Amino acid sequence: MSTIRIAAVAAHFGRDLEFDLARVATLIKKARKEGAGLLVLPDAALGGYLADLRDPDPSALPPALDPDDPLIHRVATLAAEMVVCVGYCEDAGGAGRYNAAVCVSGDGVLGRHRKVHLPAGEVTAYLPGDRFDAFDTPVGRIGMLIDYDKTFPESARSLALDGAEVLACLSAWPTSITNSAPRMPHDRQAKLFDLYDQARAAENQVVLASSNQTGAMGGMRFLGQAKVVGPGGDVLARTWSKAGLAIAETDLAAELDRARRVLHHLGERRPDAYRETAP
Repeated sequence: MSTIRIAAVAAHFGRDLEFDLARVATLIKKARKEGAGLLVLPDAALGGYLADLRDPDPSALPPALDPDDPLIHRVATLAAEMVVCVGYCEDAGGAGRYNAAVCVSGDGVLGRHRKVHLPAGEVTAYLPGDRFDAFDTPVGRIGMLIDYDKTFPESARSLALDGAEVLACLSAWPTSITNSAPRMPHDRQAKLFDLYDQARAAENQVVLASSNQTGAMGGMRFLGQAKVVGPGGDVLARTWSKAGLAIAETDLAAELDRARRVLHHLGERRPDAYRETAP
């Protein structure tokens, strides 16, 4: 049986690591009670996100964790039989920091990702990652993206070509900084956030679990809008702007087979016709 329940989180996380871990524990407990096999937590769930995207203060960056930090092992212990994806700030061994994500279960680390695409403000705070790799888990083959990564179709396509059945998109995605709207549903970034989630799922015919932060940090207000999207681009569950869990049950093998039965986007590509670089 490939039927699983997938939960995507909308919640607020800050600089207090013990508080964040306690919130992670609570969310894992809630997801387990709902029968979830996969839980996708937001970007920067351990330590919080940047307080300012325009000009990040070097003295106020999130705490940098070693890839094998005991805190990550504590999340793995909490996960137990579940598969949990969580975002954090990774120490690059004195060379800087990565905006990173790790996927764990009680067996340990299953996969990692370092954010590849950095928006202008992040360039001064983080180093870019350099690859997209899918990995096997007890609930299926997963690929991870960190917020701005999903703006680029090549990111999700690379993971789908590597066999990812589920894309876990971990975000700390704020409302528009340059052109804020009086109501969140009208915000330009809110619309793009949903558009990218649905497009990345539909164009690759995969299931996508999109988490995001809520609340505010510094001058930024986060969107929430966690959701689970089916391989046809249909939203199966969502939280809207409030904190909570978006939970959907899906038979991965059957859903992917159904979506690709007539039109198989990955199999019908024409790489020979595509431009690899700008002129």
